Amino acid sequence: MLKPILLVEDNPNDLELTLIALSKSQLANQVIIVRDGAEALDYLHRRGEYASRPAGNPAVVLLDLKLPKVDGLEVLRVIRATDGLKPLPVVMLTSSKEEQDLIRSYELGVNAYVVKPVDFAEFVRAIADLGIFWAVLNEPPPGSQRYVKPNK
Repeated sequence: MLKPILLVEDNPNDLELTLIALSKSQLANQVIIVRDGAEALDYLHRRGEYASRPAGNPAVVLLDLKLPKVDGLEVLRVIRATDGLKPLPVVMLTSSKEEQDLIRSYELGVNAYVVKPVDFAEFVRAIADLGIFWAVLNEPPPGSQRYVKPNK
């Protein structure tokens, strides 16, 4: 069973466009959608409504920067400070072109920082490329295999 992609996005328009773009890339990975940073952390830590989800990390986290409750930088900081989550690939997917956001994201250990293109075709291409790279082409660290054994 393929690992899911965790999409953390609060903007309904960006969410819809990202889902369209991911579907156009024909990835077989399930996309888990959470709409704020607190929900993302609950998912990753398997607590609250996600307490019974199967063990294991997603293939990649596509993380918006500006989120309600807990912002993307804080989610990234927690991921990099948590032993079981440290190797998890995180892509900041944001409309922010602010240099400080870019610098801070890399200081906290983001794997990639992608500014959402305004043009729909560019956006679809960018998301499809991201999905294929992180879910298919990227070699994860040993012990964090791309596939999850199904629970029986």
